[in-house]
Amino acid sequence: MGLGDDIKSKAEELKGRAKEAVGAASDDSELKTEGKGDQGKAKVDQVKGDIKDVADNFKN
Repeated sequence: MGLGDDIKSKAEELKGRAKEAVGAASDDSELKTEGKGDQGKAKVDQVKGDIKDVADNFKN
């Protein structure tokens, strides 16, 4: 996973955390759920990148 992808994924995770926090503070369950979804997507992207890195290292 390239540095740009790492940054993008981390930004997506932070955006999700912010949405979840705002949703919790404002009692907006839809926004809170959306934030959790954003975080989940970011985690999946991070894991996919980690797997790709391991595969690339193994190949070399």
